[in-house]
Amino acid sequence: VVSPPFVFLQQAKALLRPDFAVAGQNCWVRKGGAFTGEISAEMLVNLQVPWVILGHSERRALLSESNDFVADKVAYALAQGLKVIACIGETLEQREAGTTMEVVAAQTKAIAEKISDWTNVVLAYEPVWAIGTGKVASRAQAQEVHDGLRKWLHANVGPAVAESTRIIYGGSVNGANCKELAAQPDLDGFLVGGASLKPEFVDIIKSATVKSSSA
Repeated sequence: VVSPPFVFLQQAKALLRPDFAVAGQNCWVRKGGAFTGEISAEMLVNLQVPWVILGHSERRALLSESNDFVADKVAYALAQGLKVIACIGETLEQREAGTTMEVVAAQTKAIAEKISDWTNVVLAYEPVWAIGTGKVASRAQAQEVHDGLRKWLHANVGPAVAESTRIIYGGSVNGANCKELAAQPDLDGFLVGGASLKPEFVDIIKSATVKSSSA
């Protein structure tokens, strides 16, 4: 799934092979109206854009989007027929305070309280301290949080949802670290930012075969 800025969605959609989907980087929280500059879920549906990314850490931090606001967005987008990549993650201060799992569980709980069907939801764990900083969570750190999220889903939503929900990782993924991250049992893929503009992006995509080749 490729998620360019809104102004390039149609262009990217036209240029990509049909087996690549496109995603909006955000959408508005409810039905369209006098919200100048916002992009509604209905607009994305109308443009046949099947996916949207919601709750990205930059929007949470820079635009003060709360857990509940993000959850409302997720619920509304799903209700309009969109598939959602819902982002969660902790800051460096929260990581150092040892509250990582509390933070990501609260973010996930807000979403779980607003939706009943997880079929079209992908969770993206992105430790805020590792985005664009060159710092990357170790494979053990990433696996620990993904495992914790899956256990949280198992206990609070249900075993079937815990097993079927894709939990992907985002945070300074690059050609050098993608294989060892991809091999972790609870990492189901990547949310790639800056590295998607570099040749090594091909290596990141190819790392998706790590589990199948070692099975």
